[in-house]
Amino acid sequence: MDDCPNNTVTYLQISSFSTSGMGHVLVFAMVLLIYLITVTGNLVIITVICLVPQLHTPMYFFLSNLSTADVIYISSTLPKLLYITATQDHGVTFPACVTQVYFFLATAVCDILILTSMSYDRYVAICIPLKYSVIMNRRMYVSLAASSWVVSSMNAIMYACLVSTLSFCSSRTIDHFFCDLNALYTITTSDTRRRKNFMIIEDILFAYIPFSLTITSYVFIISTILKIRSTEGRTKAFSSCTSHLTTVILFYGPILFLYMKPKSIDSKEQDKILSLLYVAIVPMLNPFVYTLRNKEFLKALKNLIRIRIVT
Repeated sequence: MDDCPNNTVTYLQISSFSTSGMGHVLVFAMVLLIYLITVTGNLVIITVICLVPQLHTPMYFFLSNLSTADVIYISSTLPKLLYITATQDHGVTFPACVTQVYFFLATAVCDILILTSMSYDRYVAICIPLKYSVIMNRRMYVSLAASSWVVSSMNAIMYACLVSTLSFCSSRTIDHFFCDLNALYTITTSDTRRRKNFMIIEDILFAYIPFSLTITSYVFIISTILKIRSTEGRTKAFSSCTSHLTTVILFYGPILFLYMKPKSIDSKEQDKILSLLYVAIVPMLNPFVYTLRNKEFLKALKNLIRIRIVT
């Protein structure tokens, strides 16, 4: 039961990080740099993939979708954090908070589903290469990407509706650097038992199952690679999926540690730093992971720059 079911909150406070003086400057500079690198890097990936016909393949199509999701994902949280750090105005309107929840959850789930689709793409390419063009045809990979966006958006709308009905009577300070769902459930006076049970089901559907499918894909991929007799063949096969595997580890690593670490060492500031890893650092690293060792992409980028300079 809600203690004040008719209470309509219009304003909340985001505590952000516990820093002062020079700490604010350092946090602002670091977050701004991360944001600019992430947006620029991912926009470069999207632009190159769109403009270079040679990159119009399932793998790069998924990568462009992942980059798009990452730009929206990081833009839903870091600009507000930058504003709070620069102005020390920690206030956020409740509708803005609900909107942030929507975009954050929509793109986070979309990231997971696209990464899972990419693991399936790598599985087909390495384990059953002769049927790759038949299975991963245009209709298939467009459908996988589109369904990722639709499912994640519908799921986020559902969560946004649940958050919009919350009551806040005692505390209105969110102990995080953005409108985190768990942080909102901590300070609400509404009964969250059913919502938390629903979150467990959601975690199974949109985290554990996709993660299990990704791991299963890589078990088959690694098994197939080990059966390749030539060293050159094994290296070539493994290099085609190292970027995706690295991204999966970077994405799931902080999340798994955050939710599996013992409660005895629980620290709110530590949780915020871990959250910053998967909210900001991982999207920033993705462009480097997918391009620095990707000769095909680097060649396409150089050719595109050369053409632009000439024209």
